[in-house]
Order: sequence, then C-alpha cells, then structure tokens
Amino acid sequence: MRSLIPLLIALLLTGCERPAPPPSPFQAIDVSWRYDEKPADFRLTEPSGKVLKLSDFKDKVVVLFFGYTHCPEICPTTLADLAQAMRLLGKDADRVQVLFVTLDPERDTPQVLGKYVPFFHPSFLGLYGDAQAIAKAADTFAISYEKHAEKNGYLLDHSDGTYLIGTGGKPVLLSPYNQRVEFIVQDIKLLLQKGN
Repeated sequence: MRSLIPLLIALLLTGCERPAPPPSPFQAIDVSWRYDEKPADFRLTEPSGKVLKLSDFKDKVVVLFFGYTHCPEICPTTLADLAQAMRLLGKDADRVQVLFVTLDPERDTPQVLGKYVPFFHPSFLGLYGDAQAIAKAADTFAISYEKHAEKNGYLLDHSDGTYLIGTGGKPVLLSPYNQRVEFIVQDIKLLLQKGN
C-alpha cells in the first residue's frame, strides 16, 4: 500500500498540469497575440489615388509585404513567389488580396507602383503614403527599415517576412522570407477554410 501512495501523488500532480496546446496547423508563425488589444490596420493610398484601409479587405485573406521597387533581391523574389502562389490557388485566388506597401515613397511614386506591382500579378496592389503614414503602418507590423547611402543613390535594409491575415483580420501569421510556395498556399487555404 505504501508503494502506491507515491504513484497516486505523481498521477494527481500530472493531472494538474495544463495540457500542451495542439500543434499549429500553419507553416507560418502565428503572431495574432500582437493584435489582441488593437486590431492591425492602416490608411494608405493605391496608385489610382484611392485611400485604403486593411479592414477594407476583411472578406478576403490578405497577403501583406513591405518593400520597395529598387530592392535588388528580396522584394522581386517575394512578389514572384506570391504570384506563383496565386496561380496555384486557382479559383481561391479571387478571395485573396496581395498588398505591397512601399517603404520608399521618395522613389516609389504612384506611377512606379502602378506599373511595378501588377507586373507580377494583375490583382496585386501597391500602396504608398507619406513618410509618417508608412512609418505608422510599418510599426504596426513590426517592420524595421533603414536607408543606406550607395554610390548611385541608396538602398533600404528592411524586414523581409510576409504577413498572411485571415478574413476579419485574424489570425495574423508571419511567413519567413523564402518560405516554400507550397507552404504559403497551404496556409492561405487554411485561412480561407477558417473564414467560411
């Protein structure tokens, strides 16, 4: 009987522990906790001059990327990957909106954005604003960026993840740079299912 007492105590203590949360079905990192108190949103302008908010796309899954058109590698690679993801989504692509927010309003004029961003996919939208509006949007999504002088102008060092935002603004996922396109497609499909 004495030998059973430690076993019973161990079983009782084990029963008091919280069960581990189930594994996430997503490949991207769930960062929804950042927006528990205040939903993620911004006010920026598309090349036609229309002011848009993130919440204007609440019925779609939003794929959000911050960058600039003079970016030598990360931005065009990411946009090309997202264009491939849209092709792989087929009809589901109609329920997805890719938004490219420029971090370089000095050079990324509405005309430049209007040609550059849709070059990758006709449904992609480029967004801009003044330096203050962009800084506020970048801060909302923990995007850091810094200008570095070069011989023929400047480059921007910037955060390189892509946000996947479910319908209604939740969940908010962060997909790392160079994530496999198949994983991005899988996460978008899961977000679309959750929104149904």
